[in-house]
Amino acid sequence: MRLYLSSFRNGSKPEELLKLLGTGRRTALIFNAQDWKSDGDRKTDLDQETERLRSIGLRPQEIDLRKYFGKPNELKEVLSGFDLIWVRGGNVFVLRRAFKQSGADKVIPELLRNDELVYGGYSAGVDIMQPHLHGIELVDDPNLVPKNYEPEILWECLGLIPYCVAPHYKSDHPESADIDKTVEYYIENHILFIALHDGQAIVIEGDTQRVVG
Repeated sequence: MRLYLSSFRNGSKPEELLKLLGTGRRTALIFNAQDWKSDGDRKTDLDQETERLRSIGLRPQEIDLRKYFGKPNELKEVLSGFDLIWVRGGNVFVLRRAFKQSGADKVIPELLRNDELVYGGYSAGVDIMQPHLHGIELVDDPNLVPKNYEPEILWECLGLIPYCVAPHYKSDHPESADIDKTVEYYIENHILFIALHDGQAIVIEGDTQRVVG
């Protein structure tokens, strides 16, 4: 598997992501962690995210998981045409629902295990890869349910990394204070975790793993 798990946005070492990609630049941008916002605010944020990815040479195209709810085979076919899946931050409980309803929680791990593409993302896009979301409810509202989303709170995640990640740790970010509470929860409950400062990213390539930034 090839993963670039950033605390915030592109991180301070986006060249590490480009190394994982080689010559590939086709990017499936998954933005569903922002589906709780108004259409106008969502579009503004989407345009900004698209420009950030273009600034490092990527060619992003939004893949809205809502269009694939109940259509996992179609989603797999679409994602197979990209070099990178990039998952933007936001509310991870909303994102987890979108992954389940679209089948992304099965499709993406299969593509990664077959090394067909690279996975990158930040904040909620990182936490979706860990074993569970216990402790994240101290930061994100688990009861936020956008239109056409199922209300069940999903605590188990993809488990493609064996530890939890606390993004925005001790950083100039509005959620940093709440992340401190999550870190305390992890420590008190003996949960393995890595805390990332904004600018840092976990880079995983096969059996090797390192923190950059």
